Amino acid sequence: MTDKPPIADNNSIDEDQLLHFPCDFSLKVMGENIDNYADYVLSVCQKHVDNVTSDKLKTRPSRNGKYLAVTVTFIARSREQLDNLYLELNAHKHTRMAL
Repeated sequence: MTDKPPIADNNSIDEDQLLHFPCDFSLKVMGENIDNYADYVLSVCQKHVDNVTSDKLKTRPSRNGKYLAVTVTFIARSREQLDNLYLELNAHKHTRMAL
């Protein structure tokens, strides 16, 4: 029996190589279209990211108006920072997903 070299798995991804910090980042959050949902997303971002203001926020309601897509653009400093943002945003009862 001969030893064969390991076969490269082209489907495996090293997550540390996906983002290089600091980097420009667009956080996308979808939630129920309630009066203060965009303000909530902005306030969470401001807790975790320096210099995030309302001019960095874009919103778009769904076709039927039930949901609101919120995009916030900022400079991400670390994986931990992004993880903390996602955890807090996804914990909100009106959030449906954060990307």
